[in-house]
Amino acid sequence: MNVRKSVLGIDIGGSGIKGAPVDIETGALLAERIKLDTPQPATPEAVGQVVRELVTQFSWKGPIGCTFPAIVHHGITLSAANVDKSWIGAPAQQILADAVGQPLLLLNDADAAGLAEVTFGAAKGVTGTVIVLTLGTGIGSALIVDGRLVPNTEFGHLQFKGGVAEKYCSAKIKDEMGLKWKEYSLRLNEYLNHVELLFSPDLIIIGGGISRKHEKFLPELKLRSPVLPAALRNDAGIVGAALAVVHAGMC
Repeated sequence: MNVRKSVLGIDIGGSGIKGAPVDIETGALLAERIKLDTPQPATPEAVGQVVRELVTQFSWKGPIGCTFPAIVHHGITLSAANVDKSWIGAPAQQILADAVGQPLLLLNDADAAGLAEVTFGAAKGVTGTVIVLTLGTGIGSALIVDGRLVPNTEFGHLQFKGGVAEKYCSAKIKDEMGLKWKEYSLRLNEYLNHVELLFSPDLIIIGGGISRKHEKFLPELKLRSPVLPAALRNDAGIVGAALAVVHAGMC
């Protein structure tokens, strides 16, 4: 039996869909990633066409790992906080697999980031409870216990300050409100204190696009738990999507 050493990882976001082939033994991207705009409205059919275009641009043949910013349970998307509501209850994994005509595995985007960080990144070798939070359009979360992923947590939707947490301290909220880094750090610290109270994590990892500027806000945080930036930064979703294919025994 031939064992593949590379898998195409695709990361679907509210504003962009990006992908690259991944070396599953090292986590390295084997080509420069390609990013295409997420269609608006981001319906299943429209997103499927963009995913197919991405696969075509890489001339890819073989299994594909794909992330999605929603709860993904047995291939069905059960939420749609930052994409078109038509995804709710949709057989999303089958829709995207049909669009590309190849085997495709779909998982939550933050769960993919968590897989990448525990395998190749800041959570590698860490025992106990690790929480990975991706700060972007919303707040995605991954819960890792002794190196194993507990899928489909939604810590960005915790009730907080009279609403949901991601409406208080996501990267999008920082931009929309024009918050300075110090102001944003205070908001983020309040939320992380709440997460810490609920889960007593041994490590918190901050990912998403904002992690590129971690030096602007991480030093301002005052928590019991250590906090680190995601080692794979914004490539974590792509890498984790590829790893999920391996974990599922598809290659």
